[in-house]
Amino acid sequence: MNRFDFTPYRRNTVGFDRLFDMLENARGVTQGDNYPPFNIERTSETEYVVTIAVAGFKPDEIDITAQQNQLVVAGQKKVEGNDNRDFLHLGIANRNFERRFQLADHVFVKGADLADGLLIIQLERQVPEELKPRKVLIGGATPTVIEHDEAKKKGGKAA
Repeated sequence: MNRFDFTPYRRNTVGFDRLFDMLENARGVTQGDNYPPFNIERTSETEYVVTIAVAGFKPDEIDITAQQNQLVVAGQKKVEGNDNRDFLHLGIANRNFERRFQLADHVFVKGADLADGLLIIQLERQVPEELKPRKVLIGGATPTVIEHDEAKKKGGKAA
């Protein structure tokens, strides 16, 4: 088993423990568990779409939970009491599932929809204003902090 050693990076960084733990634990996830199949798509600079194939599931049988930095999608089929069908071949997967996605900081669920057997979950990265890059103009007794885009418009010297 190949395992990458993050020790040199841990010595030279501060506050990235969660990232290194996530990368180390990612190898522990079973490689063969690919049910249900899914796509992850980046639709813009700040928006993402997770599409999960959940054929046969009804909206009330799917539970979506957004926790801090984690999205959990679980499907629990309801057992019907009068199911006396005799299948000659059962090829459509109809089993319960739980799929977990690690979310980056400031990524939130905007909404979800179920159509044509596909569960579509919209995600958006919403970086707070205080964490967005800002330019500080040089000059004057009191430094003036302006937004990054405004510094370009004004043509002032920005550090």
